[in-house]
Amino acid sequence: MQEQLARANKTAWETKAYQAWVQHHGTPEALAEELKKDPRHPLRYWLKYTGDPSGKKILNLLGSHGRKAIPLALLGAEVTVVDISAENRRYAIEVAAAADVQLNYICSDVLHIPDEESLGQFDYVLMEFGVLHYFTDLQPLFTLVNRRLGAEGRLLLTDFHPFARAWKTTETLRQPTGNYFDDTVREGEVAFARLLPESERSGLSSVLTKAWTVGDILTAVAASGLYIRTFEEIRNAADPTFPEFYTLIADKTDVQLSPLNP
Repeated sequence: MQEQLARANKTAWETKAYQAWVQHHGTPEALAEELKKDPRHPLRYWLKYTGDPSGKKILNLLGSHGRKAIPLALLGAEVTVVDISAENRRYAIEVAAAADVQLNYICSDVLHIPDEESLGQFDYVLMEFGVLHYFTDLQPLFTLVNRRLGAEGRLLLTDFHPFARAWKTTETLRQPTGNYFDDTVREGEVAFARLLPESERSGLSSVLTKAWTVGDILTAVAASGLYIRTFEEIRNAADPTFPEFYTLIADKTDVQLSPLNP
């Protein structure tokens, strides 16, 4: 099933993604100038967990258009991005060139990176915003993270809070909009579609995604041998009584964990 998702999602992300980024972020030259002015702002969720990233090796899995990877490079990190979309790669490489930084960008399914071992090990693995739902099984993903982290490496994961997708907040009412525990694979609109004018949305392919609960995520990270340090829930800007995102921090550990019996 994962192979089916990967094929469908690659097709969806290779149709007009470059156009959507230009529409939303501007030309690569324009975005490069913006990032050079304040490279720390796009990294605000993670710098408190990394300190100065200068000289660090960072792997940005599903790094999309490079809007997080390039600021890291501007701050002196050595950054490798892996993402399935050639259109994402094109935009990111052009932004990096305009910002005058080096970016190693591998266009690949993250679960099938060519000659993965040659990448070596990293100080940090970063994944952010709308990534976990592209996997039908989280264990292979976090096992990959563990393999690529060095002895004192750290996972930085920020994504949309699972609870938020099942609830809707209005001015007067908070009500359920779906089943929090629904784990079926669903077909939906590709994320960048809303960035395009209505007239440009024809011909876009759908993506296939699967939702995960908080328990699913924490269990998969822990089962991969990573030591969970923080699960920070980030408030919704419109309703601060409600979560919108989370940041999970987990460290590499050499302790070998035995699987739990059900």
